[in-house]
Amino acid sequence: MGAGRPRIFETPEDLGKAWAAFKEDVKAQGAQWKRVQYVGKDGLKKEDPAKVPLTLEGFKRFCRNNYGEVQHYFDNTDKAYEEFCVICRAIREEIREDQIIGGMLSFYNPSITQRLNGLVEKQETSITIEQPLFGDGL
Repeated sequence: MGAGRPRIFETPEDLGKAWAAFKEDVKAQGAQWKRVQYVGKDGLKKEDPAKVPLTLEGFKRFCRNNYGEVQHYFDNTDKAYEEFCVICRAIREEIREDQIIGGMLSFYNPSITQRLNGLVEKQETSITIEQPLFGDGL
């Protein structure tokens, strides 16, 4: 374990429980952020709770506010958190999946989702300059 740093999560299961609590908190945040739409020929106002994306930054903030600092679990500081590598990887993968699917379904901004997850479309552009066969004078 890191020098003098007490563990806030003793087991990967404890970190998993914090992850589950965070996801519930994110759902509750959706009720605070309303998506307003005007529907039908009369333009009736409809408010739906927004779908709030999962982020690693949000999870770290949630843990800091409720448990303590978790960055060292994800960094595996001094190799003292080896048993947490699987749950940390699963958390990262679930965040990435949520962001990608949310972007594909337009719940989240697709271009931001692409950039956050390194999914930019790459295009190759090649320029061919043709040399005149007989020079400039002919």
